Amino acid sequence: MRKYVSFIVKDSEQFKKQLLFYLKKHQISAIYDSCNYKSSQSYSAYDFIAGFEALQTFTGGLQKVKEAFDLGDWALGYLAYDLKNELEHIYSVNHDGLQFENTSFFQPRFLFLCNSNSWQFSYLDDCDTEAQVLSIIDEIKNVVTEEHENKSIKIKQRVNKTAYLKSVKGVLDHIHRGDIYEMNYCMEFYAEHTKIDPFSIYKSLHSVSPTPFSSFFKMKDKHIICASPERYICKRAQQVITQPIKGTAKRSADIEVDKANKSKLKESIKEQSENIMIVDLVRNDLSKIAERGSVKVDELCGIYPFKQVFQMISTVSAKLNHSNTAFDVIKATFPMGSMTGAPKLRATKLIEKYEETKRGAYSGAMGYITPNQDFDFNVIIRSILYNSAQEYLSFMVGSAITAKSNPVEEYEECLLKAKAIFEVLRAK
Repeated sequence: MRKYVSFIVKDSEQFKKQLLFYLKKHQISAIYDSCNYKSSQSYSAYDFIAGFEALQTFTGGLQKVKEAFDLGDWALGYLAYDLKNELEHIYSVNHDGLQFENTSFFQPRFLFLCNSNSWQFSYLDDCDTEAQVLSIIDEIKNVVTEEHENKSIKIKQRVNKTAYLKSVKGVLDHIHRGDIYEMNYCMEFYAEHTKIDPFSIYKSLHSVSPTPFSSFFKMKDKHIICASPERYICKRAQQVITQPIKGTAKRSADIEVDKANKSKLKESIKEQSENIMIVDLVRNDLSKIAERGSVKVDELCGIYPFKQVFQMISTVSAKLNHSNTAFDVIKATFPMGSMTGAPKLRATKLIEKYEETKRGAYSGAMGYITPNQDFDFNVIIRSILYNSAQEYLSFMVGSAITAKSNPVEEYEECLLKAKAIFEVLRAK
């Protein structure tokens, strides 16, 4: 049986940093941090979660996802984008330097939970005693956080600008022919024979680009270092919420320029049309598992500020039909529309044709499942993926291509989204 012990933390941010360094010695661990973004976190049950010491792991494909949902305890992990191949009978033959599994979850022996600076430590009482648990908390509070400076990294680009523009023009041809309305096209940046300290990189990215769905995941030699601003989907009892992002504008240190950029994004017909197309798509996805008449748009094209960019975010919710399970929600909605396009199936097939890299965990989802099958998953974007055994580092960026897209502007948007990662990696 799982138990929960409340404890006091004087400085939550310092404790999180100490906990991060404490987790270095563990082969399997996960962190989810809202970075105190309350405005876009109104549906979140927790501000911070960290789990470590795996009692069980669920690695492989769709059946393993179901096992994680049916566990009856906490499960932390990710769904890779290429899980779609099992859901839609699609295949991927593009380059894959990372070799991540299609899904990877674990049942944590120990779990930290925080909400509004109220901390709890959870453990299984058939494994541990409260005295042991308190000793772990004390050990973490005494951790000395030694900074590790990563060397600058030489980053290569899988698709150069010329090839990118050519591919986008190809996608536009499909749009003009009526094959699709919108497609998210992505490209990879990567580094080979590279050694990094993933924990220090996460700390740096967390500092440079704090986001409401920041997260870190380690499964032995596989690492996801994530600064995502986007929620894929969450479930609270019978309520299901998804918050797709479509529409990006850069921030400026100049207050007036910053305001102008925000207004331009808010008034952009192109960005609104991108967002509304995906809202229609996710409404259709949710209708498959929702009670009749319960799917609604709570907010359409809201503008939210982040440290690097403004984002256009919509919120769509539904009441889960009692004949459907939490796992059914994932099957009906994955992969998320914001990272595929419309119609979804045709867009995903064209993604395989035009992209050069197998997405793997990128544009998948990372999050947690609770003992009562509630869950919360982000979209794995603005993220660094690292295979320490292969010494291969990768990050991808993309944008939505619609009939009104300008290929050069789409390319510049991709570079804007990659800005924080280039800064953190001190990229050459």
